Amino acid sequence: MEVVKLNQNEVISLPHLPKEVLVGARKTKLCAYSVALEGWRRGLTLKWYTKDSDKFDHMITFGVNPPGRLFSLSSKDRTHYFFRTRGDKVTKQAVEIGSDKDETKIWLSRAKVPTPMGKRFTEESVDEEIINFSNTIDFPLVLKPTNGSLGNGVVTNIKDVKELKNAIKYVREELGYPDVILERFATGEEYRVYVIEDKVVAAYNRIPANVVGDGVHTIRELISLKNRQRKKNARLHDCLITIDKETTEFLSKSGYTLKSIPSKGTFVLLQEKTNVSAGGDPIDATDQLRDEIKQIAIDSVKAIPGLYHGGVDIIWDKTKPIERAAVVIELNPTAQIGGILFPVEGQARDIPSAIIDYYFPETVNLPKSQAYFDLTNVLEPLQNRSALEVELPKAPIGELYSKKLILMGDVTNLSFHRQIKREAINRGLYGHIDNLFEGQIEVVVSGTNEKVLAEFIDVISNKTNHANITEVIEQDWNLAVKIGFNVSKEVNVRNLKSVETNLKAIEKELDRLKKVKRKLDYEKVKLQQSRSWRYTSIIRKIGTKVKGKRRAVPEYTV
Repeated sequence: MEVVKLNQNEVISLPHLPKEVLVGARKTKLCAYSVALEGWRRGLTLKWYTKDSDKFDHMITFGVNPPGRLFSLSSKDRTHYFFRTRGDKVTKQAVEIGSDKDETKIWLSRAKVPTPMGKRFTEESVDEEIINFSNTIDFPLVLKPTNGSLGNGVVTNIKDVKELKNAIKYVREELGYPDVILERFATGEEYRVYVIEDKVVAAYNRIPANVVGDGVHTIRELISLKNRQRKKNARLHDCLITIDKETTEFLSKSGYTLKSIPSKGTFVLLQEKTNVSAGGDPIDATDQLRDEIKQIAIDSVKAIPGLYHGGVDIIWDKTKPIERAAVVIELNPTAQIGGILFPVEGQARDIPSAIIDYYFPETVNLPKSQAYFDLTNVLEPLQNRSALEVELPKAPIGELYSKKLILMGDVTNLSFHRQIKREAINRGLYGHIDNLFEGQIEVVVSGTNEKVLAEFIDVISNKTNHANITEVIEQDWNLAVKIGFNVSKEVNVRNLKSVETNLKAIEKELDRLKKVKRKLDYEKVKLQQSRSWRYTSIIRKIGTKVKGKRRAVPEYTV
């Protein structure tokens, strides 16, 4: 793959995953949605399930993998089931090994994959056993839950026994993870590498939560400013930097407080935990990762029976010789992939496409639909238990022709909007209707047949049953197209001209109110300077005291 040279903070995103497509697909939903969408766009049949589905019980009875499922994709020849990014080729045994960090280390060690030296301590182990073991391996150390996820409960870079005791109390008692692993702390940069059999599909560097000083704002303020930027990222939207005990203690060790104002350009780490969900920054490193490191990731997946594809977390110390520069710290059969779909810097890597290539290789060169589906609407019947499974309509394959119409006149009647929807659905078209300011409506419509689209536009432009149309403005529509036809009751503010008109009206009203206020202020001053106001001041004071006494009398209700 050609190396893309990037300017600082430049991001190359996937064109079929713009922001408007991912509404309702946050965090782990983003992983499931991106894989399901890719299969559906290729013409595969997509179904979503609840855990109560009878077919799910059938799967378990006959030993079909994996444990748990969210959706299935089917061609005319076969069906595959998926749980987020994990498909049913991954076995139950692989999932169980991957969810147990100690078991993972055992299997990796058998395959001579480098891992940090360490040991597991069960719930029955007393704290003293953990402390005694620390004397057999060198500090710094890492303490982490055996079956934790998303970086929860991981304490890194423990430098001495005192810090270890504090970490044990925090992880085992405060967080409630009694079963833990203590291991050597590996120095270097951490990478999430996604592997499918013999190929590294993507890799990104996970940098711990951080801020960069500007010489003006405090660290607390810089965190707030950075969180505003993270909210604009589809993956990082709900993975904001939090200020907690770990953050404040780490800052203190570095000589900072939340009130510190770092000088311009100063890079300030907020913690050592690298997880994106804990505020870390994902930076694409697919083309920069050395082949030797990629091979370690491939060997790791091969070491686990029945894994085939998943995420491998590697720490790479670039100061060491390559043959002993990297260690594997974790495997993820159900790896989150949002970090590489929406990196803060670099090129997005299309893992969903690679997963569908692996499960349905016959679809690799098939044309893909330009449409998408709304995940929230699809999942609603499953969440409210009105259905056990939902099958989506087939994706419209072929070139989509899309238009936006601005209709003016007496066009806000809901009956007219319903009539437009019927005309669209009867012709197999997709789109939506939005209300704009000043009584206008926006109609967006798409379809694979240009003549049918033109016929629809001609019909609704001349409808007189429930509307009096005075003008129709026709424009090309270049944004993503959602299947179905939605009629909105809210006002859509995308029409800039209407927004500007409305803002001018608001500003005009504010000017009027300011003039009224100035006039009332003048009248108030004039009244306070009058003789009658001064002469009656004693009477007003007496009245105030009487009112105060009345308020002091308790009231009773029947």
